[in-house]
Amino acid sequence: MKHIFLLFLIFSLSSNAQNLAGSKASAKNEISHYLNLWHKAAATANFEQYFNLMTKDAIFIGTDATENWQNEDFKKFSKPYFDQGKAWNFAVLQRNIYLGENGSYAWFDELLDTQMGICRGSGVLEYKNNEWKIKHYVLSITIPNENVEEVTALKKSFDKHLKLQIESQASFLQPTGHQ
Repeated sequence: MKHIFLLFLIFSLSSNAQNLAGSKASAKNEISHYLNLWHKAAATANFEQYFNLMTKDAIFIGTDATENWQNEDFKKFSKPYFDQGKAWNFAVLQRNIYLGENGSYAWFDELLDTQMGICRGSGVLEYKNNEWKIKHYVLSITIPNENVEEVTALKKSFDKHLKLQIESQASFLQPTGHQ
């Protein structure tokens, strides 16, 4: 009898592990599908679909240091591009997806082929009402390590002025050691 119970226990644990692995793979495929739809909506200038795949409180952080868009502001910024049929076209080269333990959040990173060359996107998705939606997205221009010094020199003046502007507006921030 102990052997039968032990076999049943092993079978149950194995079956649960397989179901969990299968459900994780399924969730990752679903997330990848949603992200692909989101990128396609931009490429085809489908404003409604693009923003419907984001949460109402989503944040989009662009490549410029001043681009930290709350969803409504990002809609206003993006609308003219979508209206002209010239949004952006990002083709996924590589993507990694990670799932939270409770299944209501996932995060990802991706390499993209864009009009700016290869960029990196990363973000967080939320699972709510039986669908995944993008809650936070960060788009970064990738810079080869051997070109960092050159790029740093190109943006030095911009960074200096932006830093002064931020410091004058945010007196409540404490220095972080970069003085």
